[in-house]
Amino acid sequence: MVITSLDNEKIKKYKKLKQRKYREEFNEFIVEGMHLVLEAYKSNLIEELIMEEEEAIPLPCPYTYVTKEILNSLSDMTTPPNIMAVCKKIPEKEELGNKLLILDEIQDPGNLGTILRSAKAFDIDTIILSENTVDLYNPKVVRATQGMLFHLNVINRKIIPFLDMLKSKEIPIYGSSVDYGIDVCELTKKDKEKYALIVGNEGNGVRKEVLEKCDKRLYIKMNESVESLNVAIATSILLYELNK
Repeated sequence: MVITSLDNEKIKKYKKLKQRKYREEFNEFIVEGMHLVLEAYKSNLIEELIMEEEEAIPLPCPYTYVTKEILNSLSDMTTPPNIMAVCKKIPEKEELGNKLLILDEIQDPGNLGTILRSAKAFDIDTIILSENTVDLYNPKVVRATQGMLFHLNVINRKIIPFLDMLKSKEIPIYGSSVDYGIDVCELTKKDKEKYALIVGNEGNGVRKEVLEKCDKRLYIKMNESVESLNVAIATSILLYELNK
C-alpha cells in the first residue's frame, strides 16, 4: 500500500517533526538519505522507514511507501532523497568522561553540525549544549554531522549550574577568548588529560558570566590582521591542539 494523500494522519504527524516543538513533544526526528538512515539503523533508533514507491532497502524495520509529492513535503532538502526514517531521539549517557565540550548559545545549524563532527574526530567524550543553543535535531544540524550525531553523547544543560558542578568535581574549565589568555599550544600534557572547553556564540563569543567561571582562557595565535575565526573552525583547531 502506498500513501498518496498529504492529509493522511501519519503524514501530517511526520510533517510536524520539521518543527522543534513537535520533535520535543514526540521525542522523534527525521533523517534523510541512505547514509544517515544506515547510521540511525546501526544505533537502533529507527522507528519507521519512509520510502518512495518501488524503492527497496534490506533493513528489518517497519516501513511506509509514499509518493514523491509526500517525500517532498516531508523533506528539508532542495532535492529530497528517496528514503527517510523517523527516529527516536538519542538517549543521554550518564557517564560524562574526561573531555567535555560546552557550547554556549551556538545559533547556526551548520556550525553546530561541524563542531559535532570535530568533537568525534578529536575524541570528546560529551558535548553539552547550553540554553538557547540551536536544536540538536534541527534537520540542517543532523545533515551537517554526516552521521557522527549517532556516535556522540550530547546533553542539554543550564550552563552556570553545570559549571558549578564541574568545579565541585575539580574538573578544569577552559574558555575560548579572542582578547587574551593562554595560547592553546602552550598547554601541558597534564592540562589536556581532563577538561571542559567552552566555546561561544558566533557574534558575541562566550558570555561574560560564563567566562568568569573559567580556570583558564585560551586563544589561537594567528595573523594579527585576522580579528577572529568562524566558531566551528576555531573549535576544531582548539580540539586538535587539546588532543595532541
